[in-house]
Order: sequence, then C-alpha cells, then structure tokens
Amino acid sequence: MITLRKAAERGHANHGWLDTYHTFSFASYRDPQHVHFRALRVMNEDVVAPGQGFGTHPHENMEIVTYVLEGALEHRDSMGNGEVLRPGEFQRMSAGTGITHSEFNPSAAEPVHLYQIWLFPERNGIEPSYEQKRFDEAERQNRLRLVASPDAAEGSLTIHQDARIYLASLEAGKRVAHALAPGRYAWLQVLRGAVALNGEQLDTSDGAAVSDETLLAISATENAEVMLFDLP
Repeated sequence: MITLRKAAERGHANHGWLDTYHTFSFASYRDPQHVHFRALRVMNEDVVAPGQGFGTHPHENMEIVTYVLEGALEHRDSMGNGEVLRPGEFQRMSAGTGITHSEFNPSAAEPVHLYQIWLFPERNGIEPSYEQKRFDEAERQNRLRLVASPDAAEGSLTIHQDARIYLASLEAGKRVAHALAPGRYAWLQVLRGAVALNGEQLDTSDGAAVSDETLLAISATENAEVMLFDLP
C-alpha cells in the first residue's frame, strides 16, 4: 500500500527568516493523522534567509539527519563540533542523553535550502555523537546510494536505529528498484523533480508512506533527486 503525502498538504509556517514545511506534527503544527511514520518522526523542509539561523537549543533522545540541497549551513554544538554543511553532504547527530546546538546560514546573500529529519533512536540514553560525510554525485547517479545505516555499511553514516537511508539522483526515464523485506516499511521523499513510485506519481516535495509491498520501483518522469527510508 502506498499513501501519498502531497507537498501542499504539509504544515507550513513563514517566519520571515525561516520558510518551513512540516510533513509531520512539529512546533505549532498539530495533525493527529500525521504525527510520525514508524521510526520517522520529523521531515522538515526549510529555507533559511541569508545571515539567519536557529539559535542554540537543546535536543535529547533523537537521531537527527540533515541534508543541504542549496547553500550552506553552519553547525556548532556542545560536543565541540563546528562544521559547515554543503550540498552533497549529510550530517548525523545523535542527541542521546542531551546536546545543545545552533544552525546558521553564513552567507550574506544566498538562502540555504535543507531537509532536517528526525528518527526515534533504538533506545534512550545513547551517548551523544556527530558525523558529517560527503557522498559524490557519481555514487548516486541513477542508483540508490546508502547514506545512513545502523552498521555504517558501505561507508554510510551510523544511525542508532534499524533504518537505512538511501539517496539517488535520477535522469529522466531512468529507474531504480528496492526490495523490502517482510515486515519492513518505507518512506520516499522527492527532494526535486518528479518520479513514479510503483505507478503513483510524486512531484517535488511530495512524500509517500509504503507498507505491505515487497518491491519498490522508482522511475524518474523528469530529472529527480529522491531520499528513500527503509524502516522497521
């Protein structure tokens, strides 16, 4: 079964410095029909204005994955990390027993467009940790590239949850497939472009919850970039 979550149906807030869309309930957006999907708790698409950002704030007991589509995002945290995240790079932060961090657009002229994703951890009380890694375009061109997993397989980031995250850049007319093991679920998020998922059309910023399927066929109806979550 494939259940579409169309981009226009998401929660939305424009704070001037931040234009944000929420796939699931977040901040002042509350939707009892869309609180989370399996281990996936937050799927926020954000555009942060030049010179603006999120001030220092706390997190705990959550796996936080950030991916920048355009621009740059400067990260600082209470573990001593200070990095700039750019397109093609993923960041994983395990909040665990508790961290504070800030995220800032260091550009004076260009906005930063990003996705921030939260997953429930396999257990509470994990020691906080941080990773950042670049995945070259060639590694995900017309194929699903594993970018996060519980065992760091294929050089992916390590997340403390039995979930796997894949990224693919697809040329129009190209197709990739992913087998789902029995009892597994999936979420597909279209970052840009348009695809058909087992015949269901998804456009830019659309998502889809998948259950009771054994094979996912993702066909690009135009040049596209997608993120696929294989979930418990």
